[in-house]
Amino acid sequence: MKFVIAGLLLALLAEGQTPRIFNTVKTKLAQGKQVVGGTVSSSDPDIYCAMAGGGFDFTWIEMQHSPLTYSEVARMIYACRGAAAIPFIRVPDANEGDIQKATDVGALGIIIPMVESLEKVHNAIKFAKYPPLGKRSQGGGQYGALWGSDYRQQANTNIMIVAMIESPAGVEIADKIAAIPGVDVVFVASTDLGSFSGLKQGDPKYEALVTKIKDAVLSHGKILAGPLAWKERPGYHFFQGPGETSLLRSGAKAALSGANEGAPKGVAVIEGTEKK
Repeated sequence: MKFVIAGLLLALLAEGQTPRIFNTVKTKLAQGKQVVGGTVSSSDPDIYCAMAGGGFDFTWIEMQHSPLTYSEVARMIYACRGAAAIPFIRVPDANEGDIQKATDVGALGIIIPMVESLEKVHNAIKFAKYPPLGKRSQGGGQYGALWGSDYRQQANTNIMIVAMIESPAGVEIADKIAAIPGVDVVFVASTDLGSFSGLKQGDPKYEALVTKIKDAVLSHGKILAGPLAWKERPGYHFFQGPGETSLLRSGAKAALSGANEGAPKGVAVIEGTEKK
């Protein structure tokens, strides 16, 4: 993990810039801490702010498997600017349009789905990073209002690339994916790995695929990621947490069970004082 941060800082210093890290996910990972992201598929800014301020380290804004538009995501992120959770976006694909729009609206993490080729990863890095590290073009966006007037000079150090391995084809090139400079995190997509391999978690053949990814990622000093259910597995530091629908369901169950956080038992919460 320290190798990733050090490499980025050296690259920035080579450009004659003073590093300013405002991506707290990167800082926490460099300190050896685990980070968890809450998954957001709703376009409601209030729901986004509840997730961004709910204790998660980052928000996993789901644009691969949701109808969210970049206009909606831009409003969501801006509505909760200053929130503790850093915005990460799982883009539909690693193409120039998706990645540049995601970075322009202020995402500091780009999550690339279905990585089965090195070209896909190289494209993600190329379009997420400004020259000389990439070919991201300058344009309009709200990134400066979110991250400061020196954003252009600091963006390359703060934007993280997360490569998702979801199939046996991705597993086969896991070592080469993890070796690419600019890849910060490699995510083991547990459900799709099972779907594409036809194997279940716990099956020795399935676990062998997972172990192959893990060994490759850690051998290159990169961050190993997976679902929150794998939080106790050794070596993992980056996790996708539940979505807002799941949390509403569990919250409703807690409320109906009589839980009343912040008030004495049997005393109703005063309207308007609820935690946002």
